[in-house]
Amino acid sequence: MSAFTQQETSAVAESTETINTTKALALINSQAPFACSDGKDSLDIALIFASFEQGVSLFFQGDGVYQLIDKQNGSLISVKDYLKTFAAFEFYDIEDIYICQQSLAERKLASSFHIDNVQILTVKDFAVQLVQHKHILRF
Repeated sequence: MSAFTQQETSAVAESTETINTTKALALINSQAPFACSDGKDSLDIALIFASFEQGVSLFFQGDGVYQLIDKQNGSLISVKDYLKTFAAFEFYDIEDIYICQQSLAERKLASSFHIDNVQILTVKDFAVQLVQHKHILRF
């Protein structure tokens, strides 16, 4: 799982001293899609907040990057497949979707996702985007 080094943490802290938290909610997805209910819970919260026109950004890091990989089928293991619901992001105006580049590289995953407009960011840029939010929930 990706972790910030002391040097990266210091660099992000220095570069974000003047950044105001302008966005409402960041949801960090760090669990594989069918390992537990965290991914589904994060999705539910994102859609609820977005339906009330609250700014929602989604972050995928660690095993959470598996949630965006194309052609998965939860029904093969008797789990409800919530990943297809990600297609609804467009209707809820959820446009800020970020993936940690290091997490993809560590898992040797290609950037072939089942949703559009995903931004792949370095660890530092990932952190910079994250600190722009007033509230951060980790799943």
